[in-house]
Amino acid sequence: MNTILLIGFMITLLYFAVANRMMTCVSILVIQGLLICGVAILSLHEMNLLNLGIILLETLIVKATLMPFFIRRVIIKNKITRETEPSVSNSVSLAIVSAIVVLTYVASHYMPHPDSLNITYFVTALSAILSGLYFVATRRKVITHVICYVIVENGAFILSLANGSEMPAMVNLGVLLDVLVSVFLLGIFINKVGDVTGDGDVSGLTNLKD
Repeated sequence: MNTILLIGFMITLLYFAVANRMMTCVSILVIQGLLICGVAILSLHEMNLLNLGIILLETLIVKATLMPFFIRRVIIKNKITRETEPSVSNSVSLAIVSAIVVLTYVASHYMPHPDSLNITYFVTALSAILSGLYFVATRRKVITHVICYVIVENGAFILSLANGSEMPAMVNLGVLLDVLVSVFLLGIFINKVGDVTGDGDVSGLTNLKD
C-alpha cells in the first residue's frame, strides 16, 4: 500500500509539471499532504502514540490543510489566476521531471546504501526535492516558488522516513517550523511584490532601481 501512495505522490509531480492554473497547484499540495499522511500512518504504526500524533497533526492539519489554505488566500487576495508563461514549455517540463524520476530510480540501485534504507522512499523523496528545485528555477511567479518550496519540504519529509520507522519528532518539528516561517514571510513578500508588479511575476523585479 505504501508503494501505491508513493507512486501517487510521484504522479502529482508530473501533473505539477504541466499545471498552469494556480488553484490546481494548490490542489496538488492538498493531495500530496493526504498521501504523505497515509504513508506516515502505514510507516510509523510502531511509534509511540504521542510522536505519531504529532506527525499526523503535521501531515494532515498543516501540510494538507493550513498551508494550502494560506497560499490560496494569498492567491485570491492578489487576484492571481494562472502562472505566467514558464521559461520552459509544459511538454519539456514533463519530460525533464520524468527523466528526474527515472534517473533517480536507476542511480539509487547502483549507489551504495545501508540495508535499512527503503529505496522506494528514497527515490520518491529525491525526485520531489530535485523536481521542486527545477520548478523554482523555471516558474516566474513568487507564489509558485512558495508552492515549490513546500514540495521540496514534502520530499525532505519522505526522506526522513527512508531509514525506517524511527523518526525524531523534534527534528521533524524543526523542519516544519522552518517551512511555516518561510511561507508566512514569503506571503508578506508576495503581497508587497503584488503592489509593485501587479501580478507577482518575478521578472518584474529586474526593473526595480535603488
